[in-house]
Amino acid sequence: KEGIVVIKAQRYRSQTKNLDDAMRRLKALILGICAIPKPRKLTKPTRGSQRRRMDKKTKHGKLKTMRGRVRGTE
Repeated sequence: KEGIVVIKAQRYRSQTKNLDDAMRRLKALILGICAIPKPRKLTKPTRGSQRRRMDKKTKHGKLKTMRGRVRGTE
């Protein structure tokens, strides 16, 4: 919230190695934030996936109509 970054480095027994490790991690953090993500290319669903989706919808619709009241046996 306050804009303070705390990096804790205790991987090595040496203070200088820990300092170098912390600086390396800070640099990686800053470079990761600066990188602009590539925009996603829009794609269309395949014809097979569209057909499978529609088949699933019709099958589900038929199942729901079968759950209704039974008519004609009065």
